[in-house]
Amino acid sequence: MFEELRRLLSRAIGEYADLRYEVKRETRITFQSGDLTEVSSSTGDGYVLRLLKGGGFATVAFTRLTDAESAIRRAEENAELQGRLARQPVRLARTDVVKDSWYPNLDLDPATVPLDAKIDVLQRYGAIPLRSDRICAVELEYLEVARRKYFASSEGSEVCEDVTTNWIIGHVTARDGSRTQRVRVGINHSDGLRALLNREADFESAASLASELVKAAPPEPGTYRVLIDPELSGVFLHEAFGHTCEADSVEDMPSARERLGIGAPLGSEILNVKDDPTLPGQLGFYHYDDEGVRARPVQLLRNGVLVGRLHSRRTAASFGEPLTGHCVAEDYRFAPIVRMGCIVLEPGRESVPELLEKLGDGLYLVGQLGGETTQDEFNFGAQYGHVVKNGRKTQMVRDAGISGGLYATLRDVIAVGNDLQFTEFGTCGKAEQMNLRSAWGAPHVLIDRLLVSG
Repeated sequence: MFEELRRLLSRAIGEYADLRYEVKRETRITFQSGDLTEVSSSTGDGYVLRLLKGGGFATVAFTRLTDAESAIRRAEENAELQGRLARQPVRLARTDVVKDSWYPNLDLDPATVPLDAKIDVLQRYGAIPLRSDRICAVELEYLEVARRKYFASSEGSEVCEDVTTNWIIGHVTARDGSRTQRVRVGINHSDGLRALLNREADFESAASLASELVKAAPPEPGTYRVLIDPELSGVFLHEAFGHTCEADSVEDMPSARERLGIGAPLGSEILNVKDDPTLPGQLGFYHYDDEGVRARPVQLLRNGVLVGRLHSRRTAASFGEPLTGHCVAEDYRFAPIVRMGCIVLEPGRESVPELLEKLGDGLYLVGQLGGETTQDEFNFGAQYGHVVKNGRKTQMVRDAGISGGLYATLRDVIAVGNDLQFTEFGTCGKAEQMNLRSAWGAPHVLIDRLLVSG
């Protein structure tokens, strides 16, 4: 394959070019309340060509080798046009020339497991919540994605890497009269199918939680001292803070670049955050990004101060900062963009009982229901929680929302737990790429003031 990629690159005229070829195989199985509703398998492949010429940097994706010549010509024309219109010519940070291949050592390669066995696992998991009279619906999906990626550049780099991801995700819904409550359940891993087996307890817990929550009430709106669990603190970290560390998110925003300069104090002195795509087994794991740059851990926040940022070759040159290996694409249809791999809030010293004691009176919120950020404002949903009085959990509450200003909230963090946990839910949307692999890890976090809605 590299011989073919080199041949195509030799026909591109410009200061730099790279070409990515990828084969993607996908298997999908879905159940709706015990009924098998979909079994599908598909294979796709394609190329993404990037060309730097005259200060313009153009991307063209194509799927047929017979279209390569026209794709090269379009890339040249588009780059020349961009170069004429750009205020600043594009530059790329220097990187090492690499020739390497990497294939994960999977614990039970899903490609070796018969389809019937995968259907059986999903069917058994889906049947567990339906044993309860209170559960009215179960939706589950098995998704398996295997990608083989080839990357070659005009500088001489040649990298081949396999990326495999397995999910079982869905919802369990309970009913009590006219009231329903939905609870999300999910497992995903990048190190083989075995991690998805023998997980019956996850589905038993989801059914039990949905049955309890359907009887609970939302919290009274107000400002509370709040303890958030690792899942909710991880999502907050990823969405509200992590995206601002992706250099292309602030590249064309002068005020944001000034406010988020290296050395800016952004939060409490007890906050330390890094992003590490090299953590084995995590959903955001990879060896090389889609520019052929070796991935590495990057410290983003140290003692509340911004000390690093995530980069592509283009943004590293624009900011004058080191390369990090964080430029990846969802698949062969897209050009790579700057992305978190696995963002981690480093653990503190206090146990959960100690954090509850320090909380005193307030709320303990657990799980996440998604959310959004706008500039430095955030709004997230928690799956459920408990009212806490004198450091003890009391009645359960459901569907709580938290909101506020990012940097004010980061400054209001007063304690970080010692119980670092990594998510088993993954993927994130950015730009037009909605299923980028990404993970996060976090402990419990105690926040002095947080606006809570019901």
